[in-house]
Amino acid sequence: MTDIGTRIRDSFARQSMMQTLGAEIDEVGEGKVVITAPILPSSRQQHDVAHAALSFAIGDTAAGYAALTKMPDDQEVMTAEIKINLLAPGAGDYLRATGRVIKPGRRLVVVTAEVHAITGASEKLIAILQGTMVPVAKQG
Repeated sequence: MTDIGTRIRDSFARQSMMQTLGAEIDEVGEGKVVITAPILPSSRQQHDVAHAALSFAIGDTAAGYAALTKMPDDQEVMTAEIKINLLAPGAGDYLRATGRVIKPGRRLVVVTAEVHAITGASEKLIAILQGTMVPVAKQG
């Protein structure tokens, strides 16, 4: 059995979208993954705050990898559906998404993620996501 932290980090390293966003994994635990991403000039919208797509991308990814921590080594994860509630503008230095498993299952895994905007020692909850992940056979 592969170490879950290594498994998640190896998979994450293959995601070109996360590389484009400058995202990094900060924490991996059973049923929980934390991802951070800077609010780069290329990730901002017209009001000079993080685009909602940045919140969605790292929230979805953190939630998906949280689900993967509950799956056997011969499976990967795909998002079946996920929704986002945007609570406040993404103003800050970087965003932190914390994905968690709500209910693991063999066919469906219910997940959630919270996205916080961080500036110095201050943080603000800016989005919540909830969705369903599905196990898929590992490729290759």
